[in-house]
Amino acid sequence: MDCQPLPTIAIVGLADKAVAESRERVRAALSSIGLALPPKRIAVNLAPADVVKEGAHFDLPIALGLLMAMGVVPQDAVSDRVVLGELALDGSIQQVSGVLSAAIDVIAAPDLVSLLNHLKGVQILSPPEPKYLSAGRSYPDMKDLKGQDTARRVLEIAAAGGHNLLMVGPPGAGKSMLAARLAGLLPPLSAAEALDVTMLHSVAGQLVDGGLIHTRPFREPHHSASMAALVGGGPRARPGEISLAHNGVLFLDESAEFARPVLDSLRQPLETGKVVVARANHNVTYPAQFQLVAAMNPCRCGYLGDPSRACGSAPACGRRYAARVSGPMIDRFDLIIEVPEVTPDMLLTPKISETSHVIANRVAAARAYAATRPIQGADCANARLQPDQLAKIINFDDDAALLLKTAIEHSRLSARAYS
Repeated sequence: MDCQPLPTIAIVGLADKAVAESRERVRAALSSIGLALPPKRIAVNLAPADVVKEGAHFDLPIALGLLMAMGVVPQDAVSDRVVLGELALDGSIQQVSGVLSAAIDVIAAPDLVSLLNHLKGVQILSPPEPKYLSAGRSYPDMKDLKGQDTARRVLEIAAAGGHNLLMVGPPGAGKSMLAARLAGLLPPLSAAEALDVTMLHSVAGQLVDGGLIHTRPFREPHHSASMAALVGGGPRARPGEISLAHNGVLFLDESAEFARPVLDSLRQPLETGKVVVARANHNVTYPAQFQLVAAMNPCRCGYLGDPSRACGSAPACGRRYAARVSGPMIDRFDLIIEVPEVTPDMLLTPKISETSHVIANRVAAARAYAATRPIQGADCANARLQPDQLAKIINFDDDAALLLKTAIEHSRLSARAYS
């Protein structure tokens, strides 16, 4: 009885564990559809060899390469296509991250048999139907807020101008409630913005059910988040929270509790609208045009200024606590407000508040008016205007110039704060 050698697949090139295990998934997937590999050693070259290959999306291209070498699939069947996909042991094709950023004209085959029939012209696969998803949450309504008339007005101004906002106040004053409602005041995403947001979530592997995100992201990382989690990085240089908040809102609750280097890592992305994740094996630029909203207590105990509840080290504790957020970071906030405690009268006899829909209409009207400015290639939001653009559209009279000069001298505003 002759003993035939078993087929073996060798992966040539630097690869992680998921790629190395592709040979087992490919062999099992081919076997499940009745195709056997020839009894010889097969080498799969992943070029360039010095670049580390990561992820299970190499399964499908490896399988198709083998099938073309065996004559099952025509050599030119995929010459003008990018092939991505993870193979299950039964031959079905699983979703992988980053497909949307790799291609727009997509053939989504459910399994290997369907794809082979399509490539051979036996069966024609239709393009997948577009599907829409929310960003994972529905926005709460402004009508739920009690009191805080000034903070509500400032939130509307922040939404109209795209301004970064810092709220300081005691626990339970409503800072988190205000922040959670900001995204619901912003205009809907345009088609281009929705595509950008969806691509970033696709790269990050956060499109669980697939589909196009059409609502503005609202991200609220915990204050224990690492720098890589916030700005991006890790073994695969994935997008961080600031990129997942692109075209939306990033909310940092208890901002003074974030590690200072982590918080300061936001300074450059806030200026440029992008972040460069530079690692030994990766150098990736992700968009990060987000609106930052932060909340913090006035001191560690939270009750600075309340004689009945403040700790014994006030007011020095307040200065020390505020110093946890650096001056350059504070300077990135266009609007800084105090959010006072809600009084019993406001809680027990609340007045009827405006809904988010009513406020959002005013925000949309303000942004539409801003879009009429005679500035080429500029984002219409106030916060995005550069100093030279401001000089073209704003003319100060004497009273306004004097008011601004007094504010600069009294509050010691920087040039950024002046703009």
